[in-house]
Amino acid sequence: MKKFLTSLAMIALSFPAWAQTEESNWYTKLQAMDSGELTLLIILGIVLFVIIILLFLMVYLMSFMVAVFRKENPELANEPSWWDSFKERFVTGKMDEVGGKAEQEKLMTDHSYDGITELDNFMPPWLQWVFICTIGFGILYFINYSVLGYGKTGIEEYQEELRIEAIAAEARKANMAASIDETNVTVDDSGASLAAGKSIFEANCAACHAQDGGGGVGPNLTDDYWLHGGDIKDVFTVIKYGVISKGMVPWEDQLAPQEIQEVASYILSLKGTTPANPKDPQGELYSPAGAAPVETEPTVTDSTAVVAVL
Repeated sequence: MKKFLTSLAMIALSFPAWAQTEESNWYTKLQAMDSGELTLLIILGIVLFVIIILLFLMVYLMSFMVAVFRKENPELANEPSWWDSFKERFVTGKMDEVGGKAEQEKLMTDHSYDGITELDNFMPPWLQWVFICTIGFGILYFINYSVLGYGKTGIEEYQEELRIEAIAAEARKANMAASIDETNVTVDDSGASLAAGKSIFEANCAACHAQDGGGGVGPNLTDDYWLHGGDIKDVFTVIKYGVISKGMVPWEDQLAPQEIQEVASYILSLKGTTPANPKDPQGELYSPAGAAPVETEPTVTDSTAVVAVL
């Protein structure tokens, strides 16, 4: 009994160290519980604690009663306790004396070589039960997977994992698409994106900018001149928020962020094309970041500069 209580005390003392390693998991779940769930958890904890206390009391009373019976009946003093009987029957077993008659009967005479006869060694009960349990588990495993077909094979588990990962990938893609804005948008020049952007452009933008982007009521989108900047972020911003003063309506309530990215990428792909009836350039010449500056002729400001040029 003392050893058992000592073991429980050691487990209780080691619990805080284990709790620190698992704090990020169970403590977070505990914080997420509402008051009703916490109350139920506390009640269950109290009930479990009472059950453990009752078990300790039962063990103590049994030990006390056995001690009283042994004291009143000296004949019981030499009999083994219930724990000793349990260990002998299910854990350690009872070995025969070495060289005894029972041991001689276990000699396997058919396993003899050069005068040496094999002995059928003693197997403790716990090992016998482990062996029997493994056989039973193997039979149930075979029936479950091969006969009844309830269990999943390795291929089926792999396919299920692929299905779950595909769903998770779609969810991640949807979250990424919903988080696109004018601060992190990039050009998507893939075929699927440009095709989708072209459909959106022809359905919503061609009325003002022409089917080929050459311009109409709106400016020409195929040249290098832009009214509000020619970067993907600039184009995305204009489509999203619009330019009310110029008649450009905002599309953020009608197009998803990914659709705005697609149509903006398609508009940038029109640069350098030759529309049927291009509109005159409007705005300022846009030069992408990192591009070589356009060389211009020097401007003469005084006679000294003229002499220098000459």
